[in-house]
Amino acid sequence: MNKVVIFSAPSGAGKSTIVNRLLELFPQLEFSVSATSRAPRGDEQEGREYYFLSAEEFARRVDSGDFLEWEEVYSGSRYGTLRSELERIWHKGNVATFDIDVKGGLNIKRLLGQRAMSVFIMPPSIDELRRRLERRGTDTPESIDKRVAKAESEISFASHYDKVIVNDNLDQALAEAAEAVGSFITMP
Repeated sequence: MNKVVIFSAPSGAGKSTIVNRLLELFPQLEFSVSATSRAPRGDEQEGREYYFLSAEEFARRVDSGDFLEWEEVYSGSRYGTLRSELERIWHKGNVATFDIDVKGGLNIKRLLGQRAMSVFIMPPSIDELRRRLERRGTDTPESIDKRVAKAESEISFASHYDKVIVNDNLDQALAEAAEAVGSFITMP
């Protein structure tokens, strides 16, 4: 059965760190690279963190039906899952692993049902989330304010996920995530 594991969280909650560690622990997991219409940040590279598309190319591919799902996550910035990315991963017999926004994660879960396990990584608090974003050093103060405001809305969707993990201790959060993923990917 072609499976997917979905991780969503507000920006700065630690989901990327957890996903990257799980990819090291479970060789059958493979990161599903999303497409975006935004510009790269920091040391992001084409095809590693995202497929960076112009707004026009993104719109054309939406119209062509190339996306399993997509959302305008921030004004002017679209993100989505290319069908070809899932097919590429499944063709190799691997489990597609997503580090994705809340709405995109819920859309994939709705579309794939029992073939998908969804995990929401919860920050310990909004104040801690802000501190993490500031320490990351990749966003402007205005961008951090937007991300924190959005986090409050995103957290309201946590109950729609199969599992919620509070990341106030990274090792404990990772252990919980590893247990959930290990159980899911070994189920027939």
